[in-house]
Amino acid sequence: MDEDSHCTTERELLEAVSKITTFSTPSPSDEEQNEPQAEISCQGRKENLEKDDLQDSNASLSPNSSMTTKELQEYWRNEKRQCRQVKLLFEIPSTRIVEHHLSKYVMYKIIILQTGSFDSNKSVIERRYSDFEKLHRNLLEEFSEEMEDVAFPKKTLTGNFTEEIINERKLAFKDYLRLLYSMKYIRRSKKFIDFLTRLELQEAYGCLRGGHYTKALEILLEVIGLQERLTRGNPVSVVPTLCAIVVCHKDLENPASAFEYGEKALSRLRVHTSHRYYIPLLEAMIPLAYELGKDFLSLQEKLEEWKAKKDPIRVFTLKELAVREYVQ
Repeated sequence: MDEDSHCTTERELLEAVSKITTFSTPSPSDEEQNEPQAEISCQGRKENLEKDDLQDSNASLSPNSSMTTKELQEYWRNEKRQCRQVKLLFEIPSTRIVEHHLSKYVMYKIIILQTGSFDSNKSVIERRYSDFEKLHRNLLEEFSEEMEDVAFPKKTLTGNFTEEIINERKLAFKDYLRLLYSMKYIRRSKKFIDFLTRLELQEAYGCLRGGHYTKALEILLEVIGLQERLTRGNPVSVVPTLCAIVVCHKDLENPASAFEYGEKALSRLRVHTSHRYYIPLLEAMIPLAYELGKDFLSLQEKLEEWKAKKDPIRVFTLKELAVREYVQ
């Protein structure tokens, strides 16, 4: 082999290795490069959002905070861990046709996987065409420029239940979710997160209001993992779900589990003591800690300290707050 041929072969091998490496381990810059250019035109709005987040963060760390230096350090360590990006994959392996009275529709089974995780970290939900359609419509209202080039499967007058059309839509919806998740400001949006969690949460809270705590708890425990992965940058947003789990465990007489999830909720409210769940959660945790032989005095001190700073107001119990969530 002459020298030119050898150099050409070596260069081709290096290019192939480079392509494989780039595909296997994308860097954060790759993701930003793949996001639509239309995102640039909305930079002003996004900078305002980030500024608001920063102001909220600074406000929460006011001199009035009762946290010790050790607690503050632990809080920021947790915040840093929570903010690490978790990449999710979307698969639609199967469908089922539902016939209900005079209506007939296709349910798409969506499996949401965390990259590099085992099956225990997957979430399974079902959505129909109209759910996807509503999501698309809602996102267009807020992210019209980012969504400009995002294709959505059109309705057909006939053949909606043929195997060919269903398989086409399975692939289309998989690509659709993947594309939406690749856009940073869309995957963080409440509308996108609601699409993936709201139906299950509505069912869970309906069961809770009806006193079906076992069923409510089963659904809540399934959805909380996905909710946490979707909201890593905003850990406070899962507090209502964690508190609903506390309520279910309390009513099912599982004090240890109730206290465990209560501690998780409190850890997210350490610098958010004005949050509507903070005082009801403290009031629920004190008797649990006493019953379990844990430190209830520190919880009592936090409660008294908060009451001394604030004007007396009507505070709902934790259960009263929970039953008010997702009321139509």
